[in-house]
Amino acid sequence: MSTVKSKIEQLARAGFKETIAIRRHLHQHPELSFEEIQTGRFIALKLSEMGIEHSHGMAGNGVVAVIRGNKPESKVIALRGDMDALPIKEANEVSYRSKNEGVMHACGHDVHTASLLATAKILHSMRNDFDGTIKLIFQPGEEKSPGGASIMIKEGVLENPAPELIIGQHVHPSLQTGKVGMRPGIYMASADELYLTIKGRGGHAAMPQDCIDPIAVAAQILVGLQQLVSRFADPTIPTVLSFGKIHSEGGATNVIPTEVKIEGTFRTMNEAWREKAHKKMKKLAIGIAESFGAACEFSIISGYPVLHNNESLTTKVMEFAQEYLGAENVETLPIRMTAEDFAFYAQEIPACFYRLGTGNPDKNITAPVHSANFDIDEDSLLIAAGTMAYLAIRLLEK
Repeated sequence: MSTVKSKIEQLARAGFKETIAIRRHLHQHPELSFEEIQTGRFIALKLSEMGIEHSHGMAGNGVVAVIRGNKPESKVIALRGDMDALPIKEANEVSYRSKNEGVMHACGHDVHTASLLATAKILHSMRNDFDGTIKLIFQPGEEKSPGGASIMIKEGVLENPAPELIIGQHVHPSLQTGKVGMRPGIYMASADELYLTIKGRGGHAAMPQDCIDPIAVAAQILVGLQQLVSRFADPTIPTVLSFGKIHSEGGATNVIPTEVKIEGTFRTMNEAWREKAHKKMKKLAIGIAESFGAACEFSIISGYPVLHNNESLTTKVMEFAQEYLGAENVETLPIRMTAEDFAFYAQEIPACFYRLGTGNPDKNITAPVHSANFDIDEDSLLIAAGTMAYLAIRLLEK
């Protein structure tokens, strides 16, 4: 495969400046989840300029492209990149700073889209060098439940043609530019949103005997839920329960409110325990509230499932990445308690979700994703486009 590798490297270098320009354009014009109207149009325009077959509008703003090589029916694989931004005000003072106030590509989806377009251009140029078909999925709404992946799947993105496997990549600022990382098996957690409303009876804070204090009840529920996790979860199953918001409706230094609202997240690496924990959390919270004469409404919005990287596929991807980048530049990563809607694809077909190194301390590029100072070493775009193109061609081999 040395000839294929050399050709991909040459094409990636030839398109490098264009890839940077695309990424900067996307970074300057970020759009929130399921609002990626201009982003979707831009992607479709670029694909048209390349002469690549595509459709626009799946899951709202998604774009799906197809590159057919020799014997297109022999094997079909899919490559995925997401395209939405976050509600964050950018703090970077760079020429390509976000022009949409309060919206920022702080999770690198501009990188994912730009590099997938670059990969598409490489593969289209090399379509006579491989057998099979490559489906490219430009997905909206990764950052917002129910996740664009789940909607695209319902609308048939994994059909006509049906891919046998799917791979996706994601920026990783703690990994040095020039490297990629991945992990076979369970890799990322499920993520559920928790909403509790504790209703009591308000009144004068100096006469608590005449009230049902929802703040005191809420405190007991919070402690109880944390103990539920520590006492009922198998210690070998990573589990996180965190509450980020508590708010009373009314109340003051001398006023006991009538109602308290709590919001949090529950994450784990085991779907069976996830389902069991949902039931136990509700039962415990409602029971504690009732024991104090209060009431508790507990709703759970089930988010993204556990992300499982198919072991066989991911092992192959690691081997192919080593061929392209060198063994020293491919790392095995630890599990993460963050979540990704790519997990929905992994529930349907063998999948591999890997990380692209985008950090560079020498250039002072170290800020984490979802922060106002997040940025990338743009040299990583060269690695991103070439690596995914090489992986795609190698994975098409029977």
